[in-house]
Amino acid sequence: MVQKAKILLVDDRPENLLALEAILSALDQTLVRASSGEEALKALLTDDFAVILLDVQMPGMDGFETAAHIKRRERTRDIPIIFLTAINHGPHHTFRGYAAGAVDYISKPFDPWVLRAKVSVFVELYMKNCKLREQAALLRFQLEGDGGGPDHEKEPAGLLAELSARLAAVEEQAEALSKQLDDESADAAAVATAAHLERKLTGLRRALDALEPGTGSGTAALPS
Repeated sequence: MVQKAKILLVDDRPENLLALEAILSALDQTLVRASSGEEALKALLTDDFAVILLDVQMPGMDGFETAAHIKRRERTRDIPIIFLTAINHGPHHTFRGYAAGAVDYISKPFDPWVLRAKVSVFVELYMKNCKLREQAALLRFQLEGDGGGPDHEKEPAGLLAELSARLAAVEEQAEALSKQLDDESADAAAVATAAHLERKLTGLRRALDALEPGTGSGTAALPS
């Protein structure tokens, strides 16, 4: 069963959280509520999230301060943040949002379809990265000989072929996503994240190729 991605919704107004849930429910992912910046930071201590939708105006710790804390933590600094705001004070206010680490800055009222489309891109990128990490971990496991199950008993050539096939499936999905981003007016941050994913896939493919018989010593550095 495919594990669902988690999306963190941060807003101090329950009606806004309810509206976001209604808009994003069609993505069929796990939606997690936080009614304050402090509550959002607590959620980020234990769970991994594909993207964060963060309201700017909140009592106490506002969206900018919350984002600053998120970006200072090594565990959470790479999670995409989409700022949502009901006010627009011009370019300076928008610049502050991007300076705080946001990948996008959307003023309310916003188009539900546009918001859902933006979030879906980051969810898909997150899922691809998860698959890539799983393949890299599996490859390390097999190379270190820590397994005792059926896979451990397979011939090396068979293991490499299986890993190569699994990686090919992820490569195909990543290529399709990149084409989709090329065809649409995608956010620069989404395009950059997709390019980063492709570089990781290329590194893993090279590591696998280096393990093929007759290509060298049989060891290769794996992407982290």
